[in-house]
Amino acid sequence: MCCGLVRVAGGLGGLIAVILLIVALLKQLIGLVAFLLTLLKIAIVVVFLAVLVMIVLAIFRDRARKRREYEDI
Repeated sequence: MCCGLVRVAGGLGGLIAVILLIVALLKQLIGLVAFLLTLLKIAIVVVFLAVLVMIVLAIFRDRARKRREYEDI
């Protein structure tokens, strides 16, 4: 009778350990995905700001070019 109880407790403990391991790994996976999504959001904002700066620089360059053409005439 004693050996049957130990065998059941050992099997149940192994199952609980596997479930807790899966939960811990899922937490880590969710954290990694959240971190990668945050990096993606930051990259999108940086690219947007870079495009915005390039547009502003193009506008100023065009104004300067038109001013030079006007002075030449």
